[in-house]
Amino acid sequence: MQRTTRLQGKKRQKTPWSAYLYVFPMVVLMGVFIYYPIFVNFYYTLYNFSAFSLSHTFVGLGNIRLLLSDPVIATALRNNIFYCLISIGFQVLLALGLAFILEEPLYRRFSTVFRTTYFIPVLISMTIVAMLFMQILSPRGLLNSFLSLFGGKVRTGWLGRSSSAIFCAIFMSQWHSMGYTTMLFIVDIQKIPTELLEAAEIDGANRIQRFLKIVVPLVREMFFVVMVTTVSGAFLVFNDVYVLTRGGPGNSSTTLAVYMYDMAFTQDRMGYASTIAILMFVICVILALTQRRLLRTGKG
Repeated sequence: MQRTTRLQGKKRQKTPWSAYLYVFPMVVLMGVFIYYPIFVNFYYTLYNFSAFSLSHTFVGLGNIRLLLSDPVIATALRNNIFYCLISIGFQVLLALGLAFILEEPLYRRFSTVFRTTYFIPVLISMTIVAMLFMQILSPRGLLNSFLSLFGGKVRTGWLGRSSSAIFCAIFMSQWHSMGYTTMLFIVDIQKIPTELLEAAEIDGANRIQRFLKIVVPLVREMFFVVMVTTVSGAFLVFNDVYVLTRGGPGNSSTTLAVYMYDMAFTQDRMGYASTIAILMFVICVILALTQRRLLRTGKG
């Protein structure tokens, strides 16, 4: 009996080491591909250097001071905020409302057609979507042809105007991504017992009341998840803007990610590009902490 107990004790002592062996490969991968690059980025902010040279010029906090006074950073951050606010309107609020409408009995019989229609843009490559919108928004494109029906010939180059280029990129992104968040809300709404909605309808609740009093509270957790992922994506957006406008004209439609790419791979200012990356990292950390707090609130 004592021998059996000792053997069991030895096995229990070996279990933590075997667990470490299982975890070790993942720790190494995270260290190499996540934590080490973050540390190196912080280190690079202290230097000015080229990707094609081994020499590094120490500048201390010079890159950070330049970041705080760079007008392009202010423009990029403003564009990211515009992107964030409009994305919340389309990919969160409008997507939730559309999901509720499509799950109404009147439209549910055509659910396959509707879901295919609004989810197709998600499956299309962003490069193809950008080429499509370039044709639509060109001076002789579909949008100007449509506006000309209301009088006069419209030959506006929407992508060539500093006041409209960023909004063209934003609305293209909403068209491309809204179907995905709508699908997430539909899946969550389908989990709501139909008896609950039917009982509310029998009690005299109209569609708006059922939406606000029943659907919204029951999809609250998914709402917070979609909200935070949408906001995070808005502050990290690169492909949409770069493919459509490349941050132009000038820097009027640039974002933090596009400007970082331009500094690193066009102007070869790796130290300053690393500083911009750190700014994006700080924003992502703040958003991650916000997500954690919102999820706790949603579960509560």
